[in-house]
Amino acid sequence: MTVEFQMLLDAAVLAFVLALVQATGLVLQAGFPAAIGNREGLAEATGWAGRAGRAHRNLLESLVLFAILVIAAHLLEKNSAVTALGAKIFLWGRLAHAVVYIGGIPYVRTVAWAASVVGMGMILFELI
Repeated sequence: MTVEFQMLLDAAVLAFVLALVQATGLVLQAGFPAAIGNREGLAEATGWAGRAGRAHRNLLESLVLFAILVIAAHLLEKNSAVTALGAKIFLWGRLAHAVVYIGGIPYVRTVAWAASVVGMGMILFELI
């Protein structure tokens, strides 16, 4: 497995873990019956649970683009040290983003997000 595909798999695992963290926060705030119900009229989660949900959604948005870039690099046989480093930067940036977002650290969160974008840009650069 290439480094890029390993980072894609690891990012999917991160998305799964964030889904579990988000669900745990919802259960703790709204209670189990409300969390497993239809959630109609359920207030949005607040605090760390709300931030976990937003971090999860943000990762899913980026994960689609990252997957396209990794798959394109593979299919076009453009994998290189640059794409591998870009994939690693993406994953570590997204992990840092999730941790600091849930922790409520605003400016560091933006820097971590920007790092993940740079990682994707590195892969894109190799494709063009």
